[in-house]
Amino acid sequence: MLAYIIRRLLYAIPILIGVNLITFALFFVVNTPDNIARLQLGVKNVTPEAIQKWKANHGYDKPLLYNKNKSGGEALTETIFYTKSVRLFVFDFGLSDEGRDISHDISQRMWPSLAIAIPSLMVGLLVNISLSMLLAFFRGTYIDVSGVITGVVLISISALFYIIGGQYIMSKLWHLVPISGYSEGIAGFKFLILPVIIAVVGGIGSGTRWYRTIFLEEINKDYVRTARAKGLSELKVLFRHILKNAMIPILTGVVVIIPLLFMGSLLTESFFGIPGLGSYTIDAIHAQDFAIVRAMVFLGSVLYIIGLILTDISYTLVDPRIRLA
Repeated sequence: MLAYIIRRLLYAIPILIGVNLITFALFFVVNTPDNIARLQLGVKNVTPEAIQKWKANHGYDKPLLYNKNKSGGEALTETIFYTKSVRLFVFDFGLSDEGRDISHDISQRMWPSLAIAIPSLMVGLLVNISLSMLLAFFRGTYIDVSGVITGVVLISISALFYIIGGQYIMSKLWHLVPISGYSEGIAGFKFLILPVIIAVVGGIGSGTRWYRTIFLEEINKDYVRTARAKGLSELKVLFRHILKNAMIPILTGVVVIIPLLFMGSLLTESFFGIPGLGSYTIDAIHAQDFAIVRAMVFLGSVLYIIGLILTDISYTLVDPRIRLA
């Protein structure tokens, strides 16, 4: 197991290097530091002196890859590539273009994102798996057909419709929960109810149809027919055998997204005024703060790779036939 984890971590290194190089090329070759300075200064007739001053204040005045004015190791370290890209590998995100500590912002903003993402994931899993098992139990009946049609309709509706509709009905008409905002501690629970409900409802269509397909595939396998031949009821077959054996494909979809929960939801956090990592990224894009965007892209890549490794490890917990060497 340990050797497998180490091997996978080593495989992740070239992936992260590739992501880092592509990000660097997009931000500093396609979009040069001079262009970044012009965007940040926000004036049409900006002077070259103002551009140079802004670049010097934010560390963009160095050469891109090699500093010929330095000797030894400083020729490589005193460059934009080292200060803005290489340091990401040790999670030194540096300062934003506005001068804020990006690492501190991430450590503060990840908790509101988790406060929404974890309940949405857990409740969503419970609802989707329960509904899909219900449809699989009544497969071929009007309940199954109605559920599939409803799922297709729910998938076809934009996420913005759920957000705006939920805010209008539950906040403006019924006054059950605040329309937006966030607060820490127990007082913040009222601000999380509506985003969690909308996240769960918005994912019912795709989640239920996906899990229903998994259960239907398991229903037609030999071990299910053997269990029925032994006299087990359909409910016992469904819960004792089918659900257990369907855990591998379910884990594939669940474990991968667990690390990405830290990244938050871009739409949900923006519309509900929640100070998480999702709204942090959106605000950085609007402000054209490319330092934050680069950090979030790299962090997202790291978390996605961690999710893939956790997925492989979790297989051994639900299927004893799988062993990681």
